[in-house]
Amino acid sequence: QVQLVESGGGLVQPGGSLRLSCKASGNMFSIANMRWYRQAPGKERELVAQISSGGSTNYADSVKGRFTISRDNANNTVYLQMNSLKPEDTAVYYCNAHNIFYRLNSWGQGTQVTVSS
Repeated sequence: QVQLVESGGGLVQPGGSLRLSCKASGNMFSIANMRWYRQAPGKERELVAQISSGGSTNYADSVKGRFTISRDNANNTVYLQMNSLKPEDTAVYYCNAHNIFYRLNSWGQGTQVTVSS
């Protein structure tokens, strides 16, 4: 397994930007499919973006064109660049490392993102 620590959340005005980081420990980061989820109050956790171990990316329709996921295997870190933020992006954002073959499914503790004027 890996341990994941998110950072970069905070309060931002609508239209602003934030970059979330997720630092992984251990030696399985390079084979992990990395995902960002979010959970707003009273709502289910939803998948926002994912990047495979090979670098392929996918996004939820609600964030396409605004969010970008990337990874730095040399530094065991995955990023989520969030631009043109909207109030509906307010949520706790969680980092997840997943690989079904290696039975890997680790979660970070979450970081709060609040979009408000």
